[in-house]
Amino acid sequence: MQHTFARLGRLLFGVYATLTFAAATLVSVALLALTPGLVRRRRIVRGTARSVFHLTGTRLVISGLSHIPAQPCIIVANHASYLDGPILTAALPARFSFVIKREMTRVPLAHFLLRRIGSEFVERNDAHKSAADARRILQKARAQESLAFFPEGTFTAESGLRRFHNGAFAAALRGQVPVVPVVIRGSRQMLPAERALPRPGRIDVIVKPALLPSATTSVAELLMEARRSILADLDEPDLHPPRA
Repeated sequence: MQHTFARLGRLLFGVYATLTFAAATLVSVALLALTPGLVRRRRIVRGTARSVFHLTGTRLVISGLSHIPAQPCIIVANHASYLDGPILTAALPARFSFVIKREMTRVPLAHFLLRRIGSEFVERNDAHKSAADARRILQKARAQESLAFFPEGTFTAESGLRRFHNGAFAAALRGQVPVVPVVIRGSRQMLPAERALPRPGRIDVIVKPALLPSATTSVAELLMEARRSILADLDEPDLHPPRA
């Protein structure tokens, strides 16, 4: 009986959290359509994301924000769930542009919302388009815009840190801006890849010390340093360890 009540409680939470997120998304889309100014729109979405976590009783614990430099930088975070985008939106200052896989442009409301807050979309499956997207991101890095990446590119139900793509680290070197690793813990448990409804839980966002590339730093070196920093606090295995 107790197990049945626990399952029912999780189901009710999942339905409530999903409806709360859907309602918040609709409100955000309406506000973003009417609000001028990129910074204002980003603040609206940040506030909305924080409100959703608050309304669902999800404890969002953020540490290390002082590690984010005042100057432009690039955030790289592990990716385990559809919750990770809203989590970073709630946790980070409003000056970051998110770099997101182009498949999200096929989701009308999400595409509109992401475009209105200045997100950048990158192609993963078409080599020509992918190269064009990479050039555009590198131009933004040269202009020293603050960007946020999920360098794994996607997530699966399997626990662990997947292979990193090079784009975030090449952009950091091109723009000579710091890379700030960020660890997200708890999102996989709340909304794993194979589930439709979230579970109750706690989210930890750990901002690690910035990595400062030099003129002699390689993309591979910067990538591996960021991986090591994330793995140190992730509590998940390395699914793509370096070859001996």
